[in-house]
Amino acid sequence: MATPSENLNPRARRDHGGGLDGAIATYGGARSDWIDLSTGINPHPYEVSGLTPSDWTELPDHGAFERLSSAARRFWSVPEAAAILPAPGASALIARIPALAPEGRVQITMPTYNEHAAAFAAQGWRVQPDGPAEARVVVHPNNPDGRIWTEADANAPLTVIDESFCDVSPETSLIHLAARPGVIVLKSFGKFWGLAGLRLGFAIGQPNLIARLNDLTGPWAVSGPALRVGEQALRDTGWASATRQRLTMDTARLDQLMTDRGAALVGGTTLFRLYEVDDAASWQNRLARAQIWSRVFPYSQTYLRLGLPPSDGWAKLEAAL
Repeated sequence: MATPSENLNPRARRDHGGGLDGAIATYGGARSDWIDLSTGINPHPYEVSGLTPSDWTELPDHGAFERLSSAARRFWSVPEAAAILPAPGASALIARIPALAPEGRVQITMPTYNEHAAAFAAQGWRVQPDGPAEARVVVHPNNPDGRIWTEADANAPLTVIDESFCDVSPETSLIHLAARPGVIVLKSFGKFWGLAGLRLGFAIGQPNLIARLNDLTGPWAVSGPALRVGEQALRDTGWASATRQRLTMDTARLDQLMTDRGAALVGGTTLFRLYEVDDAASWQNRLARAQIWSRVFPYSQTYLRLGLPPSDGWAKLEAAL
């Protein structure tokens, strides 16, 4: 069995949630038959509306970026001294951030989202689990165990705080550190709002640092439809509040289902839960035979991660369990 430290190897397989096509090829069924619980994406996405023909046919102008950034600043309580950069997904930002500083050592505590280590390693950085380093990455809350970090953990000259899953618990956000020199806070739109296919993410930090990151992303990085939908969703605080309540209730229901069947809760967020089971591969196989896709990890034989099913998927999940 691989250990978490072995995942620091940039040549190691970069596993992710998703991959439903592969599951279908192995277990059969039509795509419409499957429930994908492997990604931690809100199964009740924000309803897209109000798109105009010009959103599709015109290059996005400066005003659209400004309106989106203004909505983001208000929604996340971004410090006035910090700048905001919209981008085509948090992953696009993760790939570019290591170029902001000369290569050195980066501290990334494992297990966590593996694209950070891969991005730094690809640009010549030495990835290490602890010790002094010129850069540090904390995924807050952590994926897959939901670990919450503190202000004291933002202790490297370049510190990346990945808050892709933090919108479920905004009270824990470290966004107030975004004005600190060398700190970049990442936000993802696809998880909480359930619109991963829209490809929208944000980097928030000191203006000079964000300006350099903007140079690396190039012009018109975010599509017109993403700019409009992102602005609408970030201004809809009523939807956000109701969604947090719903996710909390659904998570409690999922925990009850799993623990009643012998799983032990390790951690997670209200968008995904990490369980300890006797044999994760066996559990995944059993669920897959019922067209339910789950997440297992190459470094653990007992970790199983599940997202939340849609409203019409609970009965299928209960039957499969």
